[in-house]
Amino acid sequence: MPAYKSFCWGLGTTSFRTKYFNRTIETQLSLLNLFWQHPENINEAWENNSVLQSRYYEHMKKHGFVSGDAPRKDKDAREKTSGLVDIGLIDSGRKLTEAGLKLLEISSENDFTPDNFLQIPKDSFIYLKQLLKTYNSVDGETVRPFIILIKLITEFGYLSSDEYTYLLPLCVSDESTNYIIEKIRELRNGNISIDEIIISRLMLMENYQEGLRIFLNNDVSAELICEIGMNRKSRRYDMPYFSLYQCLYQAYMNNDEAAYYSVYEATKNINIGIRWRNYLFNTVSKRAISDEPLSCINRTLFNEATNERQFKEAFFKVMHLLKAKATLSDYLDLNRRYIKTSDVVLFDDSVVKLDIVPKHFFGNIVEDLYEKAFEECDLLFNDCALEDIAECLITNEATIINGVNAELGTNITTVEEARIALNDIRYQRLHTLIEEKFTDEKLLSLLSYFESRNDDEIRNMVTDNADVPTIFEYVLGIIWYKTSEYEGQLLDYMKLSLDADLLPVTHAAGGEADIVYEYSASENYPEHALLLEATLADGTNQRRMEMEPVSRHLGSHLLRTGNLNSYCVFATTYLDINVIADFRNRKTTPFYNTHDYTQFVNGMKIIPLQTTELKQIIICGFKYKDLYPIFEEAYNSALPPHEWYDSCIKLNI
Repeated sequence: MPAYKSFCWGLGTTSFRTKYFNRTIETQLSLLNLFWQHPENINEAWENNSVLQSRYYEHMKKHGFVSGDAPRKDKDAREKTSGLVDIGLIDSGRKLTEAGLKLLEISSENDFTPDNFLQIPKDSFIYLKQLLKTYNSVDGETVRPFIILIKLITEFGYLSSDEYTYLLPLCVSDESTNYIIEKIRELRNGNISIDEIIISRLMLMENYQEGLRIFLNNDVSAELICEIGMNRKSRRYDMPYFSLYQCLYQAYMNNDEAAYYSVYEATKNINIGIRWRNYLFNTVSKRAISDEPLSCINRTLFNEATNERQFKEAFFKVMHLLKAKATLSDYLDLNRRYIKTSDVVLFDDSVVKLDIVPKHFFGNIVEDLYEKAFEECDLLFNDCALEDIAECLITNEATIINGVNAELGTNITTVEEARIALNDIRYQRLHTLIEEKFTDEKLLSLLSYFESRNDDEIRNMVTDNADVPTIFEYVLGIIWYKTSEYEGQLLDYMKLSLDADLLPVTHAAGGEADIVYEYSASENYPEHALLLEATLADGTNQRRMEMEPVSRHLGSHLLRTGNLNSYCVFATTYLDINVIADFRNRKTTPFYNTHDYTQFVNGMKIIPLQTTELKQIIICGFKYKDLYPIFEEAYNSALPPHEWYDSCIKLNI
């Protein structure tokens, strides 16, 4: 009887598929660290201790990490933490490792400033090292997935979305990796399809060969279908395939046109039925399939079958092809989340590739690094140096310089020149990102979604690795960058963590709430800084959460810089009248240095702005040089707060 065997690798576990991925990991490390400090837990062991595991579930619930009541609290606690074991941040006993403690330290200090030659954030450098060490066991083989990713990207320059999703995880040994590399070459030459590669890769495995042999040599029954289905969980789950087989046989082998509709209906009883429907039919219209079935079918392996044996072989291969693609698609999101933590891999809509410096760094050493690809790493739990993982990972400044010169065709000679060139590339990528992802129309839609708190659509349009308030701040920065005619260093002005794709990341500790936009003197305004504060709080929460921090941030900035031309714009979806009143009163209220009362400013300029007006700024094409005099005139107005906003801001914008 053929047994299911793993045919691909995956990073982490599907039970740890979560939005705000970085923040979730950091929070989990903090919760575990706190949990083990509690007297009742200090001397306890995690393994086979359902009471302790259930207690940890309650600990997570107490701190708002989970909600509700899981039917099996101990199981939920294991699942919520198992992914961190896989990448070495905690051990199997759920104690923080050296690497985990280092990441927690970085998170707690809320300082992610790059301090490494790759110029990636401190936490990303930890993740990079952990990913280089992380290994899977797949059908008795050991494989380090991240090294395989580097190998394939270096081999081809990039991976397409389909290659990344369906082919990369099939590389579980040196033999299978070389096989997939050769097949990708054939794919790019147009000599083979993704589906054909997956089928051929599966059919190299003994269990699939045995399954096909049994299927071909026996009469088809529900029991036989369940046996050759090799379902991971329970063979009985494959029972509905028997009905599908019968309908397909009637349609393709008996040339019964009416049976195609029965095929369509039979797919609905299969948990991956949509994959079968997409494979078999070129439409989702039930009526069309019923009325004109022959015009609605795709050409598939079933069309090539001229006898029962060929038909059975086609059914077996398609069944396992679609199961494999479902599994690989299921791992796609999780693999991407883990890989993105390293901030050396770029993901866009169509390709996966390495950023410039990592591309040339790994490109120079990939063959030496690949020698480690199928070995376990006994340093997984350690906070070790990069070169301790593999001697070839020794870093030097020449790597940056040579990489930038090779990529850009420049003659840079110093690291500082290289960093300037890399920064220029980041801004080119930012402009491309804005042109494609943040058009005026999309920004208007996002502002409407912020107003209605359609959080799912916001995350879908931007990222799910940041919470919605962070995304609001990020979007405000994008709007202001466009309004400022792309002048200034937005990536420096935003006090946010960004991933390699220049999208925001929320961390557990949180960061400064403001964007500090620097303006040089021009004919339209003096040299000044503009603090952009963003909040989605409203009503009482807005008064409690924002009035003090906004004035404190601005006051501290004015005292520190001495430039009294600087001011603040406070953006929100809804303005509370008392927030407006408070900010207007700040015009004449002194702000003191709490450590030295001789240092103070006599007043502050704070301009509140609703998203309704932000929309008008976009629609009307206002530039910052147009807005500055409007804000200045409004600041100098003597109108009372309840009249001020409508007359001085809303009416003029």
